Amino acid sequence: MGTLTTVQYAVRFEHADVQLAGRVIWSDVNLSVPHGEFVAVLGPNGAGKSTLIKAALGLTGLSAGSVTVLGRPAGQSGREIGYLPQRRNFDSGLRVRGIDIVSLGSDGERWGVPLPWGSKFLPSRRAANQRVQEVIELVGATAFAHRPIGQVSGGEQQRLLIAQALVRRPRLLVLDEPLDSLDLPSQASVAALIGRIRREHGVTIMLVAHDVNPILPYLDRVAYVARGYAVCGTPEEVITSQTLTELYQTPVEVLRASDGRLVVVGEPEAPARHTDRHADQQGEVTAPW
Repeated sequence: MGTLTTVQYAVRFEHADVQLAGRVIWSDVNLSVPHGEFVAVLGPNGAGKSTLIKAALGLTGLSAGSVTVLGRPAGQSGREIGYLPQRRNFDSGLRVRGIDIVSLGSDGERWGVPLPWGSKFLPSRRAANQRVQEVIELVGATAFAHRPIGQVSGGEQQRLLIAQALVRRPRLLVLDEPLDSLDLPSQASVAALIGRIRREHGVTIMLVAHDVNPILPYLDRVAYVARGYAVCGTPEEVITSQTLTELYQTPVEVLRASDGRLVVVGEPEAPARHTDRHADQQGEVTAPW
């Protein structure tokens, strides 16, 4: 790939290292995400996938290298980023409606602090309500948006939370394990929705996942994080039996289905050099969402 200026990328890590409490989480990571692409951050538990996301959001500092987001240093593009953290569990008795959950995306700053309506940061309430309706329709949640959030399915909850992240028309959508704990049909449905948002609205997608198979048809680029480093490239470059076997140090088979799709078979949980939970206890800055 030729040399390009930083502003041509939505996200760019250059020779990036993170160390927490003296532990190397990952090192010499080079990852470039052009605007409008769908990139997956993959790897086993504890490999540092969420740390990579936190570094892009400006929540975890680098010990070496650099990371820029939307042409600015990480942490300076908050209003242009939609963020969906790891899956929340809503109590079945929670009476807050789905539409009210979506509305939270428009009436607060990134830390959830309400701002006055009509301020320079927020539209009028009428315009905000109209935008909420737009994103609810966009994610296909109209039929259940007025039901209590605790009484809709896991896949429906994820659609509403994606709508919340889209309210402020982000240029970059960051999703941390959005398919976790969903059944296979819901995984396929939510993955297709995210792919359509990228394709039809030009939003750059950065998504953390364990399993590549549900999202593989929609991906432009892949970053596999394991054993303290990352392998990055197009799916055809990275998702090969040889590359994944070397990365995980155990046999991984990549097959091509009759329709041409790649399928990863027997992807293992490779031993990690730390766990994200342990890293948090050792001083990692966690997101207060």
